[in-house]
Amino acid sequence: MSSPNSFHFHLVSDATGETLVAVARAAASQYAGISSVEHVYPLVRSVRQLERVLDEIQSEPGIVLYTLVEAELIEMLESRCRDLGCPCLSVLAPVFQMLRSYLGAEQANTPGAQHALNAGYFQRIEALNYTMAHDDGQEAGGLADADVVLLGVSRTSKTPTSIYLANRGVKTANIPLVPNLPPPFGLDKLKGPLIVGLVATPERIVAMRHNRILGLEGQAAGVLGDGAYVDPEAVASEVMESRRFCARHGWPTIDVTRRSIEETAASVIAMLTEHRAKRAAEAR
Repeated sequence: MSSPNSFHFHLVSDATGETLVAVARAAASQYAGISSVEHVYPLVRSVRQLERVLDEIQSEPGIVLYTLVEAELIEMLESRCRDLGCPCLSVLAPVFQMLRSYLGAEQANTPGAQHALNAGYFQRIEALNYTMAHDDGQEAGGLADADVVLLGVSRTSKTPTSIYLANRGVKTANIPLVPNLPPPFGLDKLKGPLIVGLVATPERIVAMRHNRILGLEGQAAGVLGDGAYVDPEAVASEVMESRRFCARHGWPTIDVTRRSIEETAASVIAMLTEHRAKRAAEAR
């Protein structure tokens, strides 16, 4: 049973369930003090599979969201939810209705159609392979092939932001800015990639570096904990120099102090769109 400050969220999908999870979490996050207990049911494509899901819903009643396209399964799910008194909603139905009205065409009713092995899929795989090979300053010789190059001192979320961008099909390299260590040769000569500096407040970086040290063992933890790595003044100097470095080259910066990875990536993608439009205009 759910408590007065929580509820059960049943997410039923005939594909991976990623869309449902994203929608459910975005909506639930707007209700402070109330938590959701997620039940995710991916790849539900048969009556037998749906029957097992309905047994779960009956044992833990709550709100039901779904992304099913088979009419038989939809009718079965909605009918049973009505009997159980559970609110039930298709998150795609309003979008399908709008598209049908605008395009004058019917949907294909193909489960998981967005995950087809098309050109976009292989572009994302290529971007992910590139990004993993160019993480944390590796393979600096291939930077010209990047869509985006992220710069920043340690603990400015370069790697997770890079991976998120790669999953959006953006080939991303990231380079750490380390005191007394020059950046890769030729970085300032790159014309194709968008170069973006990630910065944060010294206080946030120090806190994250302390957390990193707590996760390390042995000599490495001792060396980092005793040195300038977590010294507030030294970190403040690192951040200031990274800002100056980007400013000298005219590279934009993003302050990630209060941003999620998703928000940082969205800003980078917006910058990349402008960067590509500018390059296209210059080429004409």
